[in-house]
Amino acid sequence: MTRLALERNQVWVYLAAIIIGLGVGSAWPGVESAFEAALWPVLIVLLFATFVQVPLLHLRDAFADYRFTTAAVIGNFVFIPMVVWGLVQFLPDDNVLRLGVLLVLLVPCTDWFISFTQLGGGDTARAIAITPLNLILQLALLPGYLWLFAGAEITGALRIGDLWHAIAIVLVPLGAAIVAEYWIEAKPARSVVRDHLAWWPIPALAVVMFLIAGAQVGAVIDAMSVLPVVVPVFIAFLVSAALLAKALAWVLRLPTPQAGRSRSAWELATRLLCFLSR
Repeated sequence: MTRLALERNQVWVYLAAIIIGLGVGSAWPGVESAFEAALWPVLIVLLFATFVQVPLLHLRDAFADYRFTTAAVIGNFVFIPMVVWGLVQFLPDDNVLRLGVLLVLLVPCTDWFISFTQLGGGDTARAIAITPLNLILQLALLPGYLWLFAGAEITGALRIGDLWHAIAIVLVPLGAAIVAEYWIEAKPARSVVRDHLAWWPIPALAVVMFLIAGAQVGAVIDAMSVLPVVVPVFIAFLVSAALLAKALAWVLRLPTPQAGRSRSAWELATRLLCFLSR
């Protein structure tokens, strides 16, 4: 199978990985701890393979795009929180459910976002360039958002340590990828290493999904009762975010590549996976 064929059929690869993972987790419940322990190293490998495909040594050019940075900051931390506040009003008066949805929509999984941007044909260089600013602003603003939207009693249940753990999961492969790119660019013949690593993201992501499905069978079963409630909220969020992105791109005259439709589908999948794995 060629790499192009693998990319075209990646959805079926991921679906098979999830189904097999759920089957293994149901048949052998004891694998949960082993799968959770294996998840983080595999996720680091996935991000490393993704980062190596991006010209990390030239990210300054992507970050210097002030119009893109302005759109990302305004969209992510001004308009999106307003949309989220409006949508959670349609949820049942359940503090735990509302907290889970707020965390998913206000603090998207950065590692998934970068991987799916690359797989969906998006501008991964800009996605990585904006990631440090996104992480810093998320950490700084999340307590305030939760206090405004959910109340002080719910905000106190948030474990900030989990967010720092997510930052480490991104920074370790990012640093390794920068070192690898220095090594690859030192000799043109070494570019074959990058070509080989380009095969890794889809299989690695399939393994990640397999491990999550196997380790979270109980969470998936428990979540079935709330999915009919939260899925419409996530879909409404997706539509609102897409329209908002189009509006910001138009106002700031940003390019809007056709690959955006693929990224929208991945974004919905990302947020559902994040919801189930929290």
